[in-house]
This record gives sequence, C-alpha cells and structure tokens, in this order.
Amino acid sequence: MMNTQALAHTLWKCLGKLLVVLELCVQGNFLNTSAIPRRCPHVCICTSDLLSCAKQGLQQVPVALPPTATTLDLSHNALFQLHNRWLAALPRLQALRISHNRITDLSSQAFHNATDLRHLDMSSNYLHAVEKHYFEELVHLEELLLYNNWIVQVDEQAFLRLSSLQKVYLSWNNLTQFPFSSMQGLSHPNLTTLDLSTNNLSRIPIEEVTALPVYIRNGLYLHNNPVRCDCSLYQMFKQWQQRHLSSVQDFLEEHTCMAFDNMARSLVRFLKYNKIFENCSLSQGSPGASDVHATVLVGETLLINCNTSTYDTSATYMWISPRHEPIMHPGNGNRTLEVYHNGSLKIIAAKPWHSGVYVCMAIGKHHQLNKTHEVNVTIHYPMLDGESFSTGLTTLLGCVVSLVLVLMYLYFTPCHCFQCCKKATASSPPQECSAQSSILSTTPPAPDGPSQKISTSKHVVFLEPIKDVHNGKIRLAASEDDTKNPKLLQLKSDSESISSIFSDTPIMS
Repeated sequence: MMNTQALAHTLWKCLGKLLVVLELCVQGNFLNTSAIPRRCPHVCICTSDLLSCAKQGLQQVPVALPPTATTLDLSHNALFQLHNRWLAALPRLQALRISHNRITDLSSQAFHNATDLRHLDMSSNYLHAVEKHYFEELVHLEELLLYNNWIVQVDEQAFLRLSSLQKVYLSWNNLTQFPFSSMQGLSHPNLTTLDLSTNNLSRIPIEEVTALPVYIRNGLYLHNNPVRCDCSLYQMFKQWQQRHLSSVQDFLEEHTCMAFDNMARSLVRFLKYNKIFENCSLSQGSPGASDVHATVLVGETLLINCNTSTYDTSATYMWISPRHEPIMHPGNGNRTLEVYHNGSLKIIAAKPWHSGVYVCMAIGKHHQLNKTHEVNVTIHYPMLDGESFSTGLTTLLGCVVSLVLVLMYLYFTPCHCFQCCKKATASSPPQECSAQSSILSTTPPAPDGPSQKISTSKHVVFLEPIKDVHNGKIRLAASEDDTKNPKLLQLKSDSESISSIFSDTPIMS
C-alpha cells in the first residue's frame, strides 16, 4: 500500500513538471512569433533599408511595409491615388519614387508623418496643378521632381514652407505662368536649380525675375518656352550670358523667342542670331539696372550702399560675398569687410580676392526680404604715369632689338689678333698664327707634305706645356728654337697683352 501511494505521488510530481515545461514552451513560442518583424510584400524586393516595388502593375500601395526602409520605389506602376497617412508605417523614409504612375491629385494628408523625406520623384504622372497643401508637410524636402506632368499652374504658397529646397524640376509641363515673387528673399536660401524649361510660358515678368537672388538666377532654366521677342527679354538673357550664368551657358542655342504671335515657326534663337536686336541698347533701360559696377585700387577703402527698396529702420541687412559668405553687422570674422546699420558695406584695404559680385538683402520683421541689390566690384593694381602702353607693341620692340644685337654680334665682332688680321691679305707663311689658331681650332693644322693626310674624324686641341703662371695668366713655354724666331715672340707678347686686358687681376711688374 505504501509503495502504491509513493508511486502515485511520484507520477503526479512528474506530470506537474511536464505541464510546467509545456506551458513555458507555449509562452516562448508566442513571444518569438510576436517579435518577428513585418514580412516583405511578395511583389517587392527588400534589403536592409531599401524597398523596391517597381514595375509590378500595382494599383494600390501594399499594406504591410517593413519600417526599416529608408528608400521606397513604387515607380512604373498603375497607382492613381495615395491614401491619407499611408507613410506612417515608414518613419525612416528619406527617398520616395512614384514616377510613371497615374496619379492626378493628392489629398491634404497624403504625406503626413513624412517629415524626414529628402527626395520625392513624382515625374511622369497626371498632375494638373501644384496646390498649397500638396507638399507643406515635407519641411525637410531637398529635391522635388515634377517634370513630364500636365501641370498648368503652381500656387503662390506651394513651396512656402519648403525652406530646405535645393532643386525643383517642373520642365515638360503646360505652365503658362509661375509665381517668381514667391522665390524672392530668404524663403529658399539653398535653392540652386529651378527648371521651368519646355513649358508654355508666353511672358516672363522681367522685374520679378531680375529681383531673384543671383544664386537662383544661376540655376533658373527658362529655355524652350514660346515667349514673345522684345528688347527687355534679350537684354536680360544677354547680361546673364556675359556674366556666364549656367542657365544660359549650358543651353545657349535652346533659348528661343517668337518673332510673331501665334506662329510656332517664327521661333528665333535670339542669343545666337541677334541681328534683330541690334537696335536694343544694353546700357539704356536694361533689366537688372540695379546692378552697379564699382572699381577700386588695391589697398584702398571702398564703401558700397545697399540700394534696395524704401528704407526701413527696423530692417536688418545681410551681404553675400563672392565666396558665398554671409556678412551681417558688424562684419566678417577677420574684419576686412564691415556692415553698417544702414546696410552699407565697407571693404577695408581692398585685395584682389575681394573682386566679384556682392549681393545685399534687407530682412524685415517677419524675415521677408524686399528686392535685392547687387554690386560688381573690380579691384586692380595702380598704373604709373605714362605706363598705358600696348603689351603687343612692347613685345615686338623687344624682338627687333634682339635681332639687331644678334646681327651686330655676327657681322661686327672685333678681331683680337690685330697683326694676323692686317697680314691676312698679304702672302705670309701658313703657320704665322698657328700657336693661337691651334688653341682655338678643333682640327689640327694641315701638314706641309702632300703625302700627309688629315684625319677629319679626330678633334684634338693642341696646347703647349704650361711652364709658368704669373698674375693669374698662363704663359706658354718658349724653347730655344722659339727664341730665335722673332715672329713667335711677338705673337706671345700680343697674347699676353690681350689676356691682361680681359683679366680681372692687376698686373704686377
């Protein structure tokens, strides 16, 4: 009886342990299942942070998306609508590509919870306009691609909150006008590309465009638009060409205008063929006349006024240097440039690297700017009186003088052996100047005998043995036979006299 009770107790004890183990296994399996992240949609390709669902014929965005994705590609599908808050499941998203779809409109919260988005590509869709609420949530957006849509108009406040914009592409649309005034001031300090090319812009507001900061105008592309030809348009683009702005230099031949209204075949490449604008004066009434040219000498001080619109006592002023350095009161770091409260800029001790275009901007109470003012500063070195001569003439004169000196050297060189030169015409023994000529010649003198042959392949300099050096001069040794020959003695005395003339050492007697 005791054994049966002990056995039953042992069995119940083992069964209890088994139940505990099973319960732990079930709980662990549940926890592991709940910890598994969302699976990748079967129509997409997922990597660590890239999610590609391109070219799948999708009509709706997949529901289950991995939250680790920073780049989402939905291009080349059949999407026609984006639901509200559909990006809430992707908190790390930075690049979104929805090009080549059928999207015609965007809801007010289509990009809600996508504040970290930097790149948005909605090109090749069916958008008809750019409304105010389309992208106002994308406060950190840097690149916006909207080319090849059916966009007819852009709201004035469509890009108002997008202060981080760097590039906007609106080419290949049906735009008839654009709110250039919304791009003035510091609302878009980083905007370097605004592509409005290949649209239906029939008129360009010259005053609004010339009031844009120079960094925006450098990347403002307006080519391939059916604008009406006039002098103000030609003068504006001609100035941009002279200042080598990229928007004109890169597409010089694509800048066209219509000589006659409603005639597509009357397009003229006005920057390449500008004969029809010969009567237009670039100095009178040219757009951007607020641009001023200032000249100063190196080392001098220059004061530039900020001639913007009506003076406002509450406004603060900022200058942009040619090196793209913002300068506000009191000045830059090394204090070579100073800014006064009235907006004037002072260049202290001008240097050559201070040359370039300076841009002045007046900032109001609400951080809005009025028209900017640009000054082109040229710094050069002073020229002496009578120094204004032609460099080409100076070079030619130097060449003529050099040629005359060469001719004088060739034809008027004096003979240092006067007796040899005087007796050259008279009949004399062939070895009178042999002592000197043997030193200067590379070929030995010809022998007397007819049977002797001259070796032209050997070049030998015959020198007499040196016996004495006196006063820095080398004396040739005279043998007993030489003392009997008065001509050789005379030759040595002449050579000594010549060497004494060209010697730097005084002659000691």
